[in-house]
Amino acid sequence: MLNNIGLPGLLLIAVVVLVLFGRGKISSLMGEVGKGITAFKKGVDDGKKEIDAAAVEEAKDVTPENEKDKA
Repeated sequence: MLNNIGLPGLLLIAVVVLVLFGRGKISSLMGEVGKGITAFKKGVDDGKKEIDAAAVEEAKDVTPENEKDKA
């Protein structure tokens, strides 16, 4: 059913949404969506940095296990 909406169908949906909610409400909603996307990207970047930092910390200790016991 939704496979063949096409451009006219999308335009009709956009007009109906605009009439129902008004320009101001849609504008504020899109602003919130943008903030959410930004926060998500920041979280992903922070997660990558944490993983990289953990990998670096683990790579620093290259002493074999039997050498640690002797020290």
